[in-house]
Amino acid sequence: MSRQGRWEYLKAIYPRYQQASRLEKQRILDEFCNVTRYHRKSALRLLNGVLPERPHRAPRRRPPTYGTRVIQVLAAIWRAAGYPWSVRLKALLPLWLPWARGRFRLTPALEAQLLRLSPRQMDRRLAPYRRVRQDGRYGRTKPGTLLKHHIPLRTDRWDVTVPGFTEIDLVAHSGECADGEFAHSLNLTDIHTTWVETRAVMGRGQHAVQQALEEMRQALPFALQGIDSDNGSEFINAHLLRYCQGHRIQFTRGRPYKKDDNAHIEQKNWTHVRKLLGYVRYDSPAALAAMNALYRQDLRLFQNLFLPSVKLVQKVRVGARMRRVYDRPQTPFERVQACPEADPAKVAQLAALRAQLDPFLLAEAIDQQLSCLYALAHHRAAPRPSARTPRTAFTAASHRQRGPQSSRVSPRRSGSRLVSVPASAPRQNRVTSQMARRSGGK
Repeated sequence: MSRQGRWEYLKAIYPRYQQASRLEKQRILDEFCNVTRYHRKSALRLLNGVLPERPHRAPRRRPPTYGTRVIQVLAAIWRAAGYPWSVRLKALLPLWLPWARGRFRLTPALEAQLLRLSPRQMDRRLAPYRRVRQDGRYGRTKPGTLLKHHIPLRTDRWDVTVPGFTEIDLVAHSGECADGEFAHSLNLTDIHTTWVETRAVMGRGQHAVQQALEEMRQALPFALQGIDSDNGSEFINAHLLRYCQGHRIQFTRGRPYKKDDNAHIEQKNWTHVRKLLGYVRYDSPAALAAMNALYRQDLRLFQNLFLPSVKLVQKVRVGARMRRVYDRPQTPFERVQACPEADPAKVAQLAALRAQLDPFLLAEAIDQQLSCLYALAHHRAAPRPSARTPRTAFTAASHRQRGPQSSRVSPRRSGSRLVSVPASAPRQNRVTSQMARRSGGK
C-alpha cells in the first residue's frame, strides 16, 4: 500500500475507532495493522492521537550538481593516475588538467566543476567504478646474523627535516616457488620527501645489491645521508658496511621480525612494486632488463613527478580511536623543490621534464611495458598425473621419484581399502590488481 493509500484508510477508519467500544477497538486495530503493515505501537499512536491533515511527504532530493561528463572525466584521470586516494586525486587535478584539456576537450565550465569537487564527493561518485582489490603476500627475505653488533638498531620515530635519510628493502619476485635464482626489486624511499628509487637485481648477492644502491645514489636529486634496512643478509654484510663507511652514509637497521620499524618502505613495497609487478616469478635476464628499463625511466618519473602523496603529521587519540592527521598532499618532486639541500642542476632538469611530459601518455607507456613484462614471467605449475598412471596406485617407488614440482598423491583409508587422493590443483599465480585493472585481467 502506498503512503497516500495508508493516509486515506486512516482518515476513513479514525472516526469509527474513536466511537467504538474496547472490544471493537481491538478488532479495528488488528484490521488496521494487517492492512497497513504498521507496527501495533505505531498504529496506536496514529489512532489515539490527533488525525494528521495530510500524509508525510517524502523528502525532495535536489538534482546532482555534477553531470555525467564531469564524473567520466574524473574517472578517466583516476584510472590513469593508478586509482589514488580521493585526497591525493584532488591534489593532482590541477597538475593533470593542462594535459586533460586537449585529451577530453574540456570547457572552462567543466574544468571549474572538476576543481570544485571535494574528496568526499569524489568518493561517492567514483564508488560504482571501484573494483575489489586482491590481497597478496610479501617477500621471502630472512634475517642474517653477520656483523649485527656493528650496525646500530633504530627503533625511534623518524624526525628528519632534511632529505637523504632513507629506508631500503628487497622485494622478491619468486612466484609460487623460491627455488633457484630469481629477480628482486631493491626499493629505496626518502623519509622527508617521499622520493622513491627502485632497481632490479638477480638474486640477493651482496655485490649486486651494492651496485644497485650506488646507481640509485647517483640518480637521487639530493645527497644520500643514511639508509635503514631490515636484518636480511643482503644488507647485513661487510661489503655494504664498508661501502657506507667509505661514502659517509649512516647505516642503521630495524629489530628482527618487527616490520613496523621499516613502515615507510613496507608501504612503498606495495604501492610501487607489488601493485605493478604482482606475485609472479621473474627469473630471466630479459625480464630483469625490462624491469630495470621500467624502473629507471617512465615509472620513476611518473611516481615522483605526477603522483601526490601525504605524510603523517601526528596521531591524536579520541576515546578508543586513533585519529591520524596528514599534511597537504604534494608530489615528491614538490617536496624536493622546497629543500635547499637538493641538487639545483638535477632539480632544474626534473622541472623541465615535468613541463614536457604528458602524464596520460606516460601512464599508457607504463601499461604497455607492464604487459610485455608480464609476458616474460615464468608461470610454474605442477604437471597433472599421466593418463597411463592408475589413480589408485600408491607405491613407495612413485613416492621416492616424485619431485618438488610433480603432482602429489596421498593415501587415505576408505573402509578396508587404501585409495589415493590427488592433491588440490596448484594455485594460479596472481596478477597484480593494478595491472589487472588496466590490462583487463582478472
